[in-house]
Amino acid sequence: MLLTTLSTNQLPFFLSRRYGYSSKSMALAEKTQQRIPQAMSGGSSSNKNNNVGFISSWRRMVGAWATSNSTNSTDTSNEGGPSDGTQLLKKGIAEFYDESSGIWEDIWGDHMHHGFYDDSSPVSLSDHRLAQIRMIDEALSFASVPSEEEDPSKSKTPKRIVDVGCGIGGSSRYLTRKYGAECRGITLSPVQAERANAIALSQGLSDQVSFLVADALAQPFPDEQFDLVWSMESGEHMPDKQKFVNELVRVAAPGGTIIIVTWCHRDLKDDEESLQSWEKELLDKICKDYFLPSWCSAADYVKLLQSLPVEDIKTADWTRYVAPFWPAVLRSALTWKGLTSLLRSGMKTIKGALAMPLMIEGYKKGVIKFAIIACQKPK
Repeated sequence: MLLTTLSTNQLPFFLSRRYGYSSKSMALAEKTQQRIPQAMSGGSSSNKNNNVGFISSWRRMVGAWATSNSTNSTDTSNEGGPSDGTQLLKKGIAEFYDESSGIWEDIWGDHMHHGFYDDSSPVSLSDHRLAQIRMIDEALSFASVPSEEEDPSKSKTPKRIVDVGCGIGGSSRYLTRKYGAECRGITLSPVQAERANAIALSQGLSDQVSFLVADALAQPFPDEQFDLVWSMESGEHMPDKQKFVNELVRVAAPGGTIIIVTWCHRDLKDDEESLQSWEKELLDKICKDYFLPSWCSAADYVKLLQSLPVEDIKTADWTRYVAPFWPAVLRSALTWKGLTSLLRSGMKTIKGALAMPLMIEGYKKGVIKFAIIACQKPK
């Protein structure tokens, strides 16, 4: 049941009894509740103004609870220098996904990434999950990785796959089934790796797919191992994009395909040296909540790849195809199940909830882009 269906008194009563909200937080909860339908409707200038108010109220409501129930959390500041800062960032990423992956799986399933939507198609909760599968298939098609129908003999389909930033293994298991391939997945989160292996075992796939805790910037694999190097929404977490793409290229076998699907900031114009100050401020807020380093553009990725031994580099802006995703995630958080799960979780998950409206704002204002970059390693 969405919070929009509750009476004004039900949400504050529930939260105060269950989680010890203050009267001030309750007032913010009521205000946020009233703004939910306005924020979700979009379109008119008045609704855009309401969106701004909703974003503020949502962050203040959840933030008020977080402040009143705070415990020590990982500080990802860089006070100890670049090396210390990178280690703190990795620790924050691991803890964030340790805390939040179970909630995500419970509500959204085992694919922890955007969905791919037709511009005109209506969406429902079940469609969102199908859209996540479609994202995988569209990425493969974009990179010219053949399907079984296109290659019945499987002579050109990938036999060995690495999933860099595997989450709980949704993409890995799907690709394993699709191609009959062997797949290795890596993640910084021990909770994710354990859960991914457990699901693989329960689905009879443990002989083909396995998961381990490892750093994408120093992958524990020999050179030229994988026919398909897959990175679905992990690049945004990488503090050193050069090392990231270097490793993707290193582990790719000759003739192998590399696919990067990632959040980026918009490409800079010819007369720009950097983003505008307000754009940087918005992205900085998201970075703090999602444990992200500095953002880059799709053009930056292309430049990095052009310096490496790869060919057929191509990229596309898929922002319009993912537009329904973050509003849908936010709606799922505003159900009884979503909200109570969120408030039982750790501080890092709550911080992630604060960033959801900011992601929507970033997409709507054109600051955030959803990009795919693909290339091949020469044979």
